[in-house]
Amino acid sequence: MHSFRYVGKELYCEDVALSALAKKHGTPLYVYSEATLTDHYTKLDEALAALDHRICFAMKSNSNLAVIRTLAGLGSGFDVVSAGELARTIAAGGDPTKCVFAGVGKTEEEIAYALKQGIYSFNVESEAELQRISKVALRLKKIAPVAVRVNPNIDAHTHAKITTGTYENKFGIAFEEVEKVYARAAKLSNIRLRGIQMHIGSQLTDVAPFRKAVEKVAPLVDRLSQKHGFDFFSIGGGIGIVYQDALASGDPAWWSGSKGKGILTPAAYAAELVPLLKPLGLKILLEPGRFLSGNAGALVTRVEYIKRTGKKNFVIVDAAMNDLIRPAFYDSYHEIVPLTRKGGATIPSDVVGPICESGDYFAKDRPLPKVGEGDHLALLSAGAYGSVMGSNYNSRGLAAEVLVKGKKSALVRRRQELSEIWALESKAPWQA
Repeated sequence: MHSFRYVGKELYCEDVALSALAKKHGTPLYVYSEATLTDHYTKLDEALAALDHRICFAMKSNSNLAVIRTLAGLGSGFDVVSAGELARTIAAGGDPTKCVFAGVGKTEEEIAYALKQGIYSFNVESEAELQRISKVALRLKKIAPVAVRVNPNIDAHTHAKITTGTYENKFGIAFEEVEKVYARAAKLSNIRLRGIQMHIGSQLTDVAPFRKAVEKVAPLVDRLSQKHGFDFFSIGGGIGIVYQDALASGDPAWWSGSKGKGILTPAAYAAELVPLLKPLGLKILLEPGRFLSGNAGALVTRVEYIKRTGKKNFVIVDAAMNDLIRPAFYDSYHEIVPLTRKGGATIPSDVVGPICESGDYFAKDRPLPKVGEGDHLALLSAGAYGSVMGSNYNSRGLAAEVLVKGKKSALVRRRQELSEIWALESKAPWQA
């Protein structure tokens, strides 16, 4: 469920009209719903109540301080993949002792920073990393908590660029090697073997791959836990969301029963996994990102031109692939709707941005109502891997961001001024 809906002819986020936000803050504009973030976190938390568990929001999906603060206030931990993400978490009021540090390329500086902040655990991706963490911990006279990331070699049947659990991916240590790695890790000074972790991929809308992975890894977890005294087992993230028919999925009926229409609900997820996890007697960590933030955000954009060719109707908008790269990068679908509902026939349209790349598009041959210059559109389900993946390509400033709570709204990232784009640059001394 989410909080974007039409009230009469106007599209609202909670109790605020998106047209009013576009008028006040300009476009491109990201709009986030605090109610949706809260609702999705709470539903997942309640579904897992039978387990000792902790939700660690994967902040790579959305690292806005206001989003982080909302989730921290609900008790969330955080899954970070850089020193910058850990520092953001702390700046937003998140608790570093509830953070896990993932990623295949942790530097010595990042490891030292995380140890000084008292993170809950490192998710270790290689034996070389184990050696490095031990070395840094020894230098700092600290004990480093670690969990080895096991690669279960399970095909999640998701997009090739977001699958992570097979041997063709760069992540984790092969299932067959993990016990030997733990045996060697146990001999390292300044290392505490706190748990074990896995993650098989993102945007999974079927529980079967999760179940298959847990069934395969759980016996290994049990053996290793008895030998090394684990505190936790992290089953990663990856719960998918609705992209097609996203507006309709705001209806509470989509969440009724154990499974909604084409989505994996927390109830269905928990019903399959809790019976497999509870006998382990460990704290269960989850690292969802998209599930919490994806449907909580929309990107609002203004129509600048309509361009008709012999074969195409182009809707040229002021947002671009530097604002939301998922369609260009993954061929991803985002539902596109007008801020003011329109009747009449639809027109197959390509919604494109102003960047000088043929890949700068949001939709191709999408049936849309007739729109014109000055109209506004919303790209739904843009709260994950949207603004956080933004860039300054074509020297375009980063979009503004707004958080809505009921009838209130707040600018939580101002629009980047053009001069700020090159503020860190300078001419060489020999240039006039």
